[in-house]
Amino acid sequence: MTAENRRFWELLGDTGRETLTALAERRVVKQAQRLCAEGTRSSTVLVVLSGDVRITSVTPDGREVLLAVRGAGDLVGELAAINSRPRSASVEALGMLEVLEVPGHRFTALCHRDPVVCWAVLRVTADRLMHADKHWQDVSGGSGLRRVAAQLVQLALERGVRRGDDVDIAVPATQDELAMTVAMSRTSWARATRDLRRQGVISTGRRQVTIHRMAELRRLAS
Repeated sequence: MTAENRRFWELLGDTGRETLTALAERRVVKQAQRLCAEGTRSSTVLVVLSGDVRITSVTPDGREVLLAVRGAGDLVGELAAINSRPRSASVEALGMLEVLEVPGHRFTALCHRDPVVCWAVLRVTADRLMHADKHWQDVSGGSGLRRVAAQLVQLALERGVRRGDDVDIAVPATQDELAMTVAMSRTSWARATRDLRRQGVISTGRRQVTIHRMAELRRLAS
């Protein structure tokens, strides 16, 4: 994992992890259980230890939109603790999940007194802002094939496992959700992935994508 992709838990270091764990409650969460609800005033901060969560928001016309998927080592829900405002999104377990739950007031107090923890939060926030900027650049123009290629490159960076010359990605969302994140219909998204399969760039299975030609995928995404 590159420095740019280091997760919050890793950025803390041994001392920071021990300090945060002492303030937290370890919890096991079942699949589909909601941990945070959009619009509520809760300020609990989560650190994912294992498993994945989906972060969603509801649009003004009532559609649920996938904003992100977070996995082991990721920080979730910190904004509500920092700015004392209602939750901007909902968080739901994608499968069995283990998390650390830190009360919001304890988390913010720790950030005030511990520069290592504060710096880790800043790094995570900066990385996510840069990723959001890049994401909107990717989806704001170009063909559907380019958008899907850029999405798969990003998923490979975040979640890919190299197997020789290939990169395997355990896909953490449905086709509808993946299509929404790149501002496409499911039909258009499926057409683009079909084109990539036809070119031998990727192969797909149930919740699985294998990238066979990463250099070509990057070229298509540029």
